Amino acid sequence: MSQTAAQDAQTEADNIAKGVDNEIVTGNQRVFAGVVGIVVTTLCILYTVFHVGAMNGLHDRITDFLGLASIDLTEPWRYRLIHVAGGLALGFILFSARALHDESTDAPLSIAEKGLLAAGGALILLALGQVSVMLLTGDRVTTGAPAGKYIMTFGYPLIGGTVLVLLASWIQPIRNRTNLSVADTLLAVAAIVVGIYIIGHADLLRTRAQVFPHANDMWASIAGIILILELTRRLAGLALVIIVGVFLAYGFVGPWLPGVLNHRGYAPARFFGFIYTDNGILGPTTAISSTYIILFITFAAFLQASRVGEYFVNFAFAAAGGTRGGPAKVAVFASGLMGMINGTSAGNVVSTGSLTIPLMKKVGYRPQTAASVEAAASSGGQILPPIMGAGAFIMAEITGIAYRDIVIAAIIPAILYFTSVYFMVDKEALKKGMKGLPRDMLPRFDVLARRVFLFIPIIILIGALFMGYSVIRAGTLAMASAAVVSWFTPHKMLVKEILYAFEIAARMSLQLVAVCAAAGIIVGVIALTGVGTRFSSMLLGLAGQSQLLALVFAMLVAIILGMGMPTTAAYAVAAAVIAPGLIRMGIEPLTAHFFIFYYAVMSAITPPVALAAYAGAAIAQSDPMRTSVESFKIGLAAFIVPFIFFFNDGLLMQGDWFNIIHVFFTALLGIYLLASAVQGWLFGDIGWPLRLVVGAAAIAMISGGWISDALGLGVAALVFFIQRGLITPKNVVKGHD
Repeated sequence: MSQTAAQDAQTEADNIAKGVDNEIVTGNQRVFAGVVGIVVTTLCILYTVFHVGAMNGLHDRITDFLGLASIDLTEPWRYRLIHVAGGLALGFILFSARALHDESTDAPLSIAEKGLLAAGGALILLALGQVSVMLLTGDRVTTGAPAGKYIMTFGYPLIGGTVLVLLASWIQPIRNRTNLSVADTLLAVAAIVVGIYIIGHADLLRTRAQVFPHANDMWASIAGIILILELTRRLAGLALVIIVGVFLAYGFVGPWLPGVLNHRGYAPARFFGFIYTDNGILGPTTAISSTYIILFITFAAFLQASRVGEYFVNFAFAAAGGTRGGPAKVAVFASGLMGMINGTSAGNVVSTGSLTIPLMKKVGYRPQTAASVEAAASSGGQILPPIMGAGAFIMAEITGIAYRDIVIAAIIPAILYFTSVYFMVDKEALKKGMKGLPRDMLPRFDVLARRVFLFIPIIILIGALFMGYSVIRAGTLAMASAAVVSWFTPHKMLVKEILYAFEIAARMSLQLVAVCAAAGIIVGVIALTGVGTRFSSMLLGLAGQSQLLALVFAMLVAIILGMGMPTTAAYAVAAAVIAPGLIRMGIEPLTAHFFIFYYAVMSAITPPVALAAYAGAAIAQSDPMRTSVESFKIGLAAFIVPFIFFFNDGLLMQGDWFNIIHVFFTALLGIYLLASAVQGWLFGDIGWPLRLVVGAAAIAMISGGWISDALGLGVAALVFFIQRGLITPKNVVKGHD
């Protein structure tokens, strides 16, 4: 090889992760150009800037300067409504109801489509005109207003137009991804109409929504719920939509259901009016998505725009790529780190897995194993502090436990999980005699070490949080530092790059905006009907006085709720339904919520519906079901550790330091034995009888008791002597004589 060719090869190796930060365009995502592209990009930037500015108090300074202090857009209801309505509008503009194509020609509108669009569009525009007149003239739908006031010019047109245009979006043929859809633009307008109406009547709805709502309140709420569910379907699939539909139906069929599910029933106006308040859609889930989640998505977008994500992956390749099974170990570290930041298991599998999965296959991993490792690592990112895919912030909001305490409690379980996955891939590589990637295919560690300052944003985030800064201030400082450190790299973040980061942050956040709003519907139904309290009572009754049995039920419910649902929604719903019952049984709130959170996260790799595993299988071209089973096996520690920290809260950094240190180190050894049992390799190949024995010893050691530790160590020593030939059937028989 010539010197020039060798230099080119090394340059390519030094950036083996090139493209991992590129934006992924989904099958139903539109990509605009020209004037439309500029307008949509501007709207995305404004959406993100509004949130970041409002969270950091910039809104107050601007409104004071303009003399608009009386219009407080940061008031919780207004702020969350702007968040939801803006997210819905951008979501419908950017994402189609069906897959799109890249061809230059489009099928013409059918007669049915034209008719639905004409009728529906006219009705939505009529509702828009009416709500504008309401606010401009001050003639709102006040409490006690006649039942028919504006119903023919607002309520009926809004719901009728929304349904007709939605039907048009469903029947339209597959269109070009560069073209703006008339149907989806009208749906975006409908979302804005709903937002304007509720913002304009927020002070009235606070008092009347639960008692005597107006018919217009109901129709606006129903239209908003329909739009939320449709965008959720487009961005997160049908599973969550079906679950929400079941809860909505429960609100009306409850009077005819037996036992714990029975409730007295509610008038439609009161039911739907209640759902679109801070008890439901505008409640805790949207509070979190409009603050912590969008802030850290923006932080992730800054890392992506500055190509820091590429550096993280390159660094992992330089450190571990040359070891046996190197690409799998890279996936463990890099995917865990990226998954911690972006908070979406399946999305992270697609981004980092497109690089790591082919390389794992190249060094000898089976396709399904490569996909499984990536899925397990990406899912585990959501239990990795300090960000935990926004899970820590959700838990802090729901429980009232300080964020810092949650992060500290998450440290040991996260270390155990990633250590377990690491041992799993290492044992697989050892058993099959795999090698790492050749050194000439890997980045040079000495070169990457000179840019280790790119870890500064993460260090600043952690440091600021532990110094007592608020989550929002710490996240903003980390975001700013990501831009500053980029100035010392070839990928400087200047005005254009910063605006690009704000743009992609809006697009990245839309799925979670829709999902959290949909989860808010479930939370609202639970709050109105009281089914959460009754379910907790039923849980107590079924489990009797057995906390262990109650935890088994909780595990099953959390996993079932999480099948097909993003983690944020799964945890929020499970926490509302299950956690109160566990706490009433005497389980500590921190332990109860961590227990539920772990299983909500791990539902992404739990058969039969394992979204992260399925995403990896698509890249690896492996069987989805076998991949999900193997990803479950690789992530097995996460299914055992929650029960262990229930029995010994030292794993959650609770109690005295001696116990915490003791539990940590014995649990590490237990994790090693667990990986050995699963992979069938300890000090050499072990058959099924010894694997079962080693597995039992592993669980005993993870539990952290002195007797169980001695048992685990004794079993490990026994297997060592057997594998070294020091204990054989002949020796045993001879000793018996």
